[in-house]
Amino acid sequence: MGEVTPAQLAPYVTGGAFVLAFVFGAVANKTDFCTMGAVSDWVNIGSFSRMRMWLLAIAVAVLGAAALEALGLVDLSKSIYPGPNFTWLSYIVGGFLFGIGMTLGSGCGSKTLIRIGGGNLKSVVVYVFLGLAAYMTLRGILGAFRVGVLEKAALTLPHGQDLPSLTGLSRALLAALIGGGLLAFVYASREFRGRLDYTLGGAVTGLVVVGGWYVSGHVGHLAESPETLQEAFVATNSGRMESFSFVSPLAYTLEYLMLWTDKSRVITYGIASAAGVIAGSAAYALASRKFRWEGFRDAEDTAMHILGGILMGFGGVTALGCTIGQGITGFSTLALGSIITFVCIVAGAAATMKWQYWRLSA
Repeated sequence: MGEVTPAQLAPYVTGGAFVLAFVFGAVANKTDFCTMGAVSDWVNIGSFSRMRMWLLAIAVAVLGAAALEALGLVDLSKSIYPGPNFTWLSYIVGGFLFGIGMTLGSGCGSKTLIRIGGGNLKSVVVYVFLGLAAYMTLRGILGAFRVGVLEKAALTLPHGQDLPSLTGLSRALLAALIGGGLLAFVYASREFRGRLDYTLGGAVTGLVVVGGWYVSGHVGHLAESPETLQEAFVATNSGRMESFSFVSPLAYTLEYLMLWTDKSRVITYGIASAAGVIAGSAAYALASRKFRWEGFRDAEDTAMHILGGILMGFGGVTALGCTIGQGITGFSTLALGSIITFVCIVAGAAATMKWQYWRLSA
């Protein structure tokens, strides 16, 4: 048998990404898994249940990622998150702006895809502006500001920014302490324990992220590509091991659709995952007869959603991820930047909700 080539592995990686994202889209729609909603419930009505669902997803992802590494199936240091370049200002500014944007846009990147699957036309507009702003931040005019200003504020950490490297403690121990602590906190709530959907939404989301690491970091890994004679991770836009994130993939999806006849453009892990979430959400919405067309209320509603999409696109790329990309996927690597981004996203969303409440009551 000849050597396996990247082209032969790519369908398994993109197919795996689509299937996992399909499951996430369907379950998230059913259980109303929503990170913006989690912050909103906490800030506006004092309920922490959906926030516990997000924390459950983090716990499952942290424990699952550590288990994969302990079994020798993946090497989390080969993802983009735990690297030595600690761009602290980018995490803070990008995370805070993403939190503002997801509040104005009625949901984060993943929720935008879920809402599209359910028939929400407002989210189609958010998708387009998020994707355009993300692309402009990756390779366009906004990228010049990101690289030339925000990323100048950085520290180089000799052994990486993940907590195992910073503390000298093993990943298994830290994962057990952090993941176990989160699980204990989550299930300390009787209300949370009493509703199966909370556990279903959080656990499945965390497991999907773990599955993503396996698909990209193990199935799609070549120790030595026969084409380049170098290590390769197949069908990822970053060229590194990836799991789920929903900012840059939206930009790459728009690029793929616009340059469809360019044979150098191929479906990647991120593109397949964005399509999978929409398909899974649509399948559940149609099967449960919850599919509903929904449009904008007025011009101000339109403007707020456009602004929200732009802020999410810029903020998500700047911070290297969104509520899923940094808040769960990055967090599962125990990267300090991911933890900071998670906190700043919540802070940005909470501040915007307070502002919205003030406007309504003024």
